[in-house]
Amino acid sequence: MKITATYTFDAPRQAVWDLLQDTEAIAVCLPGCEALEPIDEHRYRATLTVGIAAVTGRYEGTVEMQDLDPPNSYRLVVEGRGKPGFMKGGGALKLTDQDGGTRVDVEGDAEVGGTIARVGQRLIGSVSKMMMDRFFTCLRSRLTT
Repeated sequence: MKITATYTFDAPRQAVWDLLQDTEAIAVCLPGCEALEPIDEHRYRATLTVGIAAVTGRYEGTVEMQDLDPPNSYRLVVEGRGKPGFMKGGGALKLTDQDGGTRVDVEGDAEVGGTIARVGQRLIGSVSKMMMDRFFTCLRSRLTT
């Protein structure tokens, strides 16, 4: 499943980049995130509770930032497993200057398997987009507070 979205911030690109590197902000803003702990410099152990349709489950896995090009772009690779199944995916985040602020383009793909895929297959795309929208809305609010 392909996922694309664009988000804008009323802040300079460096400030948005710094926010996207702030693990505390990411943990607070990521829907369902229970823990985000460093494994090494750009790799983290994550625990998330995610619900799709009637299936809610706890996932444990890793989040890794790759191909960092500060303050322009990086790739995010996510893998997780839990009782309802597995999820894995990756995405590219590209930051560009736009009208005195910053535009963040996200392009990625996700794969899920197990019970969560069988029960919630039709909803996965809309739930993924909703979670991304919540995440970036939360990050945007952290820049203004």
